[in-house]
Amino acid sequence: MVASDVARTLRVRVTPRSSSNCVIKWHDDMLYVRLTAAPVEDAANAALCRFIANLLKISTGSVQMKSGERSRVKTLMVSGYSAPWPWLDSLKL
Repeated sequence: MVASDVARTLRVRVTPRSSSNCVIKWHDDMLYVRLTAAPVEDAANAALCRFIANLLKISTGSVQMKSGERSRVKTLMVSGYSAPWPWLDSLKL
C-alpha cells in the first residue's frame, strides 16, 4: 500500500440489511457490497465508509461520501490510497 495525497473515486452499489458485511463483485468499475446496516438515518452510509476504510486499511476519515446518499449507487472519495484496489485480483470476472 502506498500513501498519497491524491483522492480517488470509487463507485459502490450497496445492498443494505444483509446478513453480513461483504464484497460481492467488481463489475463495470463498480464495487458491489452487502451491509448489515439499515438505510435509516445514514447508518448504511456510515457503515459503508467504515467497511471500505477497513478493507483498504486506512482511517475512516479518508473515505467520504461524494454522492448518492439516498441511493443504492454511491460515489465515495478515497484519499491517502494509491495502490491498486485490493479486490481486483480476487474478484476478476
